[in-house]
Amino acid sequence: MSTETTTETEVFLPKAELQSLIDCLLGDGFTVVGPTVDQDAIVYGEISSVDALPRGWTDRQEAAKYRLERRDDDALFGFVVGPHSWKKYLFPPLTTLASAQKTDDGWQMRTPEPDSTKYAFLGVRACELAAIGIQDRVFTGGPYVDPVYDTRRKNAFIIAVNCTQAAPTCFCSSMNTGPQCSSGFDLALTELADGFVIEAGSDAGSSVLVRLATQPISTEQTSQADAARQQAVDQQTKQLDTANIRDVLLGNLEHPRWQEVGAKCLGCTNCTMVCPTCFCSSVEEVSDLAGENVERQRHWDSCFNLSFSYMSHGTTRNTITHRYRQWLTHKLASWHDQFGTSGCVGCGRCITWCPVGIDLTEEVAAIRGNEDYCDLTTGEEA
Repeated sequence: MSTETTTETEVFLPKAELQSLIDCLLGDGFTVVGPTVDQDAIVYGEISSVDALPRGWTDRQEAAKYRLERRDDDALFGFVVGPHSWKKYLFPPLTTLASAQKTDDGWQMRTPEPDSTKYAFLGVRACELAAIGIQDRVFTGGPYVDPVYDTRRKNAFIIAVNCTQAAPTCFCSSMNTGPQCSSGFDLALTELADGFVIEAGSDAGSSVLVRLATQPISTEQTSQADAARQQAVDQQTKQLDTANIRDVLLGNLEHPRWQEVGAKCLGCTNCTMVCPTCFCSSVEEVSDLAGENVERQRHWDSCFNLSFSYMSHGTTRNTITHRYRQWLTHKLASWHDQFGTSGCVGCGRCITWCPVGIDLTEEVAAIRGNEDYCDLTTGEEA
């Protein structure tokens, strides 16, 4: 959907009217996706009712720790982020790119039409808006546009939710990606005890907003919303120093810290799977048992997998140390060269879901603490 900013002012939507927003989107032919509780985590799934939202639940996150706890109120969005990202709907984990069927007249080739499902994403946080913007550059910003992503992205309607709390793993403030949503949404909500401060960020959002039973916003509600959003800023204690980060990392490729983190890392790929911007994939030809139907399938992959860097001569990065260094330097350094932005939005998922609690902000700080370290590949000071 269009995300061109409009001049809409904020209005108030009573909490009892949130269902009308969902009903409006369903009536417009959207499949509504939002946060819900499943297997002791807050994940994204299709919803048709506010009753599916994680009412009264919050998440407690630390490095290698995640758990749900009951809140002392009925907040619907009183949590941070879970293991899922909206990437799974825009860049699906498994996609059939082409197929071939053996017939009496020979092999018949077919390219499937991109999925035209219209998704409405309810509950997109500021860091996730930034992540979607980054993937826009990856998949549609160059000379080659990914048709699967492009179709799904153009059909998406985004309802953002401003964060009113932060986890110890959050560092979006230092990445300038949050916690307040500033652009990239059709509608944005800030949750208060009795309802939502709501604003439109696009013409498509305005067309939905005028159909809702909103009320003029009071000065008190404006103050409450400002205070709630500021709370998420004040609670953030973690930060990533991004000053000159590209040169710091690429100038210390032989820093001993890489060996230390490589000895700790399991190479499990969790960080890349939960990351909202990682886009590594592999393509395979998958045949049925009779060998008469073949599909070319693209699936998520990870630079942490040993086979990902395999070439004719063998594996290029054959140690976890090399693979971790590749991931971090690409994410925070060479990503700038490719796409003009960092590949990190400060959501903290990679910290929370790392089984051994590796914290990329600590790794960068350790390397930055010795910026005059001699690069052993050149023998020169970095």
